Amino acid sequence: EDGIANALESAENAKLEMQNLTASNDKLLKEARVEREAMLKEARDMKDKMIADAKGEAQVQANAMISQAQAAIESEKNAAMAELKSHVASLSLEIAEKVVRQELSNKDKQLELVESMLGEATLN
Repeated sequence: EDGIANALESAENAKLEMQNLTASNDKLLKEARVEREAMLKEARDMKDKMIADAKGEAQVQANAMISQAQAAIESEKNAAMAELKSHVASLSLEIAEKVVRQELSNKDKQLELVESMLGEATLN
């Protein structure tokens, strides 16, 4: 009887120890899952931050490139306008010179122009 009681007690102790080990294993597994989830969340957060930072940097660079392009376009436009104005002024002078030469090509037209200008002038 003592042998059976000891065997039953040993079996009961083994059963309790097994339950404790199973509970301990479950607890460890749960903690490992929680830690894994935390690590995965941290990795996702880092990935999202890196993507957001890269997008922000790309936007800053794109804006800088657009600003530079706009400045270059404005500079080229101003240079073209200045060249066009210079060309128009030069053409205007050439045309005026040709008109005046033609107008003053003969003596009668010269006298007529002088008389016209004298008639328009007022004496003080």
